[in-house]
This record gives sequence, C-alpha cells and structure tokens, in this order.
Amino acid sequence: MRADMSEQPILSVNHLSVEFHTRAGVNYAVNDVSFELHRGETLGIVGESGSGKSVTCSALMGLLPSPPARLSPQATAYFEGNDLLRMKEKQLSALRGNRISMIFQDPMTSLNPCMTIGEQVAEPLIIHRGMRHKEAMELAIEELARTGIPDPARRAKAYPHEFSGGMRQRVMIAMALVTRPQFLIADEPTTALDVTVQKQVLDLLRQRQQELGTAIIFITHDLALVQEYAHRIQVMYAGSIVESASADELLHHPLHAYTRSLMASIPAMHSRGERLQTIPGLPPTLRKPVCGCAFKPRNIIGRAELCLTDRIPEMAQPTPGHFVRNCPGCLA
Repeated sequence: MRADMSEQPILSVNHLSVEFHTRAGVNYAVNDVSFELHRGETLGIVGESGSGKSVTCSALMGLLPSPPARLSPQATAYFEGNDLLRMKEKQLSALRGNRISMIFQDPMTSLNPCMTIGEQVAEPLIIHRGMRHKEAMELAIEELARTGIPDPARRAKAYPHEFSGGMRQRVMIAMALVTRPQFLIADEPTTALDVTVQKQVLDLLRQRQQELGTAIIFITHDLALVQEYAHRIQVMYAGSIVESASADELLHHPLHAYTRSLMASIPAMHSRGERLQTIPGLPPTLRKPVCGCAFKPRNIIGRAELCLTDRIPEMAQPTPGHFVRNCPGCLA
C-alpha cells in the first residue's frame, strides 16, 4: 500500500520541544520539531546518537518521566483529532499497544524474561480487546506465524532467551502489530542484527505495513538503510530537523551540509578503495539553547564562515516538498 498524501494526516506534530531539567542544568533535547505522517506512509528519522530522534517519539508516546522532562506548552501532536500531549494517562494507556505501538531498539531488554513468548504477544489483546486467554493465544500464534516464526504453536511456549536476536525482533513486530495499530514507531529495530537478518526483518515490517495500512516512523542512524524503506526522510541534528524531503529527492539532491556529510560517509556511495568522508568533532551537548547554526563547528563540506551565528536558521522550501534550514554556510 502506498502512502496517500491527499488524505488528512493520521499524525500532525507541531512545535514540539523537550527539555530535561537536571541537577547539572537544563538539556534542550528537542527544539521546535514539526512534521506530519499519513496512512500507509513510512517516515524515516535519521541522525547521530543524541540528535533527538528517540526523545521526539518517546514524547509522543507519553514515555518521558516528568520531571525531569518538560514539553513546550505550545506543542501539539494530533492523532486522529486527539492531542496526544494533553491526554490523561488513562486515555493514553488505552491507545498505547492498541492503536499506537512501538518496537524498541533492544528486544532482549524489552521482552519479559519470566513470561512465555505467546503470553507476551497475547497480552495486548487481553488488555485492550478484552479477549479471553484462549482466544488471545490463538490469535497470538497466528501473528507469530505471519511474522515467520517456525512452528509457532510450540515456540509460543518458549521464553525470550530461547530465541535468537532476529527471532526476538520478529516477536516484537508480532506484539506491535497483533492489535492492528494505525500508527507504529520502530526505534532502531535492526541495530543489533547482522545484515541478512536486518533485511529479513525490514522486509517483514514492510509486508505487514502493506497488509494493514499502518503508518510507520522508522528511527535510525543509517541513512543508507532508511532510503530503501522510507517514503520520506527527515534529518535531525542537535535536536532540530535540518532537512526533510521524499526519499528519492533526499538521495539525489541533498542540500544541507549535514545531510551531505552523512551521505558522503556511506560506503555504498563510494568507489572501491576510495577514502570515506568523516564528520569531525562531536554534536553539541545542548546544555544551553543553540544560537546560530549548530553545525557550524563541524561543517567541512559547505562554507562554515558563512554559517549564521546570530539566529537559528529558519526552514525554507526551495522546491515543493523539500524543506531545509536556510543557513548560507550549510547550503553553500
């Protein structure tokens, strides 16, 4: 199923900022993030560790402890007409694991080691659909079969430590999709997997998306990976979106210096034996608000001397559907 951009978005996030107030001071983790997600669409969020990808999505799910986390008062996140950021915990709990699901980065720490696989896949059906245990287990076994678990009736009685990393990730997909959610967040779901298993898991996720029409946010640090599986990509740096476009457009016409630097560091983009590009230095710590272009100290592809220093670059739209931070030094 292709994403239908003519329909109203299933999720609309506006002006989301997240701060963490700690004894060491304030950490400005996410800064004025806005985006939309449509039914059947996969939105890839790409960036280095600490860029704000997971914090953004955890805020949408209501998974950030408060304190220390504080969300900007003007932030909204409308899911099918309801603002996720202003829902009471009881209302949000009714959505999580039901109409909204999340696949976490490490399945071994996300699965309960004391419960069988079948019980864990069946649990959302019992909690959210009020099913009896027997009926829920039958549907759980069917979902395990759909995700490629061999001999699902027998494996449903096993425990997480009896599964390989790839099989545990398939179980996480089964848990996330068993309730047929409208919206799914996949937070680096293939980080610990080898390349072959990685492709199998992502192909499975795409297949199930086509069957169910689920909208997906795919969080990753691997730009090469997300280009193959996402309809649109937004690149985050230092808590902000620096560029957003369709996957094809971003692949062939990257504009921001940070996006171009990420592209240059992908081995597949280079000839055999050619030296890989690296990004010098480290991202900013975000312990104080960024003033000016956050990428200026690491900008070696553009012209760092032209980067803004007095204000944060605003988002511009040089071509339809392609948005980028309008910093002269990063666009040079």
